[in-house]
Amino acid sequence: MLLSGIQRPRTLRRFKRLWTKNLRKVFSFTDICRTVINFDLTLKCFNYFLTTRQSSFRYIGWMEEGAAMKILVVEDEKKVAKFLQQGLEEERYAVDVARDGEQGKSLALTENYDLIILDVLLPKKDGITMLKELRVQKLNTPVLMLTAKSATEDKVEGLDSGADDYLAKPFAFAELLARVRSLLRRGAVEKSTLLKVADLHLDTVTHKAKRGDRIIELTGKEYALLEYFMRNVNRVLTRTIISEHIWNYNFDTGTNVVDVYINHLRSKIDDGFERKLLQTVRGVGYALKDE
Repeated sequence: MLLSGIQRPRTLRRFKRLWTKNLRKVFSFTDICRTVINFDLTLKCFNYFLTTRQSSFRYIGWMEEGAAMKILVVEDEKKVAKFLQQGLEEERYAVDVARDGEQGKSLALTENYDLIILDVLLPKKDGITMLKELRVQKLNTPVLMLTAKSATEDKVEGLDSGADDYLAKPFAFAELLARVRSLLRRGAVEKSTLLKVADLHLDTVTHKAKRGDRIIELTGKEYALLEYFMRNVNRVLTRTIISEHIWNYNFDTGTNVVDVYINHLRSKIDDGFERKLLQTVRGVGYALKDE
């Protein structure tokens, strides 16, 4: 039964009350998790209302804003993976999802991720084996392990295999976010927080940008683009590479959304300045030049 595991009916009533008292109001996934207590119960409530058609709510995915941090979720349970992806995207992370250990390993080795959220029990290749193979190949990306096992020996095995943190299911979504932020901070220690290209400056802590004496106001996606360009100065970035890093690996590259955002960013950092930093390399892509 979809609601198996919900011990008290008041959890379901609390979830329903959230919607009936706030018609037309848009809630973030995190807000919903806080209302229903934790991620596991939130997922069960969503499943119940969607399948029994007792609610007219809909998920409004976060699209306009964004962040440079990119996370790989390796989880074979489709509903769990979907809600992890939705919740993390609302927190301005770009998220890719792999359904098994083989796909997860392939993505981890071919893409550039800031964090991997890895389930232990996976088809084709279990999470522990996948992690060991990644560490053998010198991949140092922080890894947060997820598992239904809570025994101390299981946690020890995961940590000894190269995991940076361990979270047992069910968990509060707020705790997952806190652990994600902690691991990302830890992984970013070696990254400079103050980026500079010519007279263009970006503070990756405050997300403030300026060129010369002029303050530049950026949307989330524009900030993500600018940070990515500034960390890859003088490197030509193709539209595919940009879309994979700022959105996700299965982003529809047939659209012109990358060009639209590039044009918005260019008008903010180059208009009014004699020297143009963001340049188009015809037939290839774009580059931020410091030469």
